[in-house]
Amino acid sequence: MIRIRPQQVGDAKRFFEILNHKDFIYFPVSIQSIEQEKVFLRKVVQDRKEGKALGCSILYRKQVVGAVGFRFHPERRCVGEIGYFIDRAYWGRGFATKALQLLEQEVFEKHGVHRIELLTLKKNKASQRVAEKAGYQKEGISRGVILHEGKHQDAYLFARLKPEERA
Repeated sequence: MIRIRPQQVGDAKRFFEILNHKDFIYFPVSIQSIEQEKVFLRKVVQDRKEGKALGCSILYRKQVVGAVGFRFHPERRCVGEIGYFIDRAYWGRGFATKALQLLEQEVFEKHGVHRIELLTLKKNKASQRVAEKAGYQKEGISRGVILHEGKHQDAYLFARLKPEERA
């Protein structure tokens, strides 16, 4: 079905296409060119080397169809935030849910993380369904946490604990 692999600078053109589609409205994007995307991906690659984050491309039939990433909390490495995006042509197929599960398995098993947080804009119902299908619990609202469309917007906070540590 799908698999994930570390992001590469060569993914820039594909990511730029996905993120600049007219229907891609719930994810704050400030990248204006493929060259800017390459600069961003060089930082993603460096952050992985430094142990700050894990940026992964989502592949279906060897084609990049999205991304899933995890960023460690700078002071509490046992906690971090996960996020994802999928090409519009692949929405509704369970790819985001599966990608979340693949990356969270790595994060829990190999990196000593015990809590993963996920934020989604309040109006992004599809992303909320992905979080719930992947086993995340809605904990509340984080007010003004996402800068989107020039405004600080509220988002739902979802979280998941490492399976053997759940109460």
